[in-house]
Amino acid sequence: MSIRTRLAAAAIALALLGCTKPVPPERSAYVGEWGSPAMSLLITRDGSVKYKRIQGGVTTSVSGPLQKFEGDDFYVGVAMLSTKFKVSKAPVQENGAWKMIVDGEQLTRR
Repeated sequence: MSIRTRLAAAAIALALLGCTKPVPPERSAYVGEWGSPAMSLLITRDGSVKYKRIQGGVTTSVSGPLQKFEGDDFYVGVAMLSTKFKVSKAPVQENGAWKMIVDGEQLTRR
């Protein structure tokens, strides 16, 4: 890898780190590792998000900083390169387990 490529990669990494916003206290129920047989979602307190979904034989992955919440939905990414996660049921505790519905998939906090 050339020095130019390394410097570009380092600059991008620093830019991404600078965009991470902590999860607001009123949204702390979103923090954690969530999953279903077809989806995994990790949201950390510092605002890092890692998502993976297998649907119809296709795997979709997204990793990046939390940008913002809009209602119960949230956005992950940088500037114009962001992904909206549609939350139709915000995190709620049911029978001792935390659950939420994201992009039509019911997830349970692990």
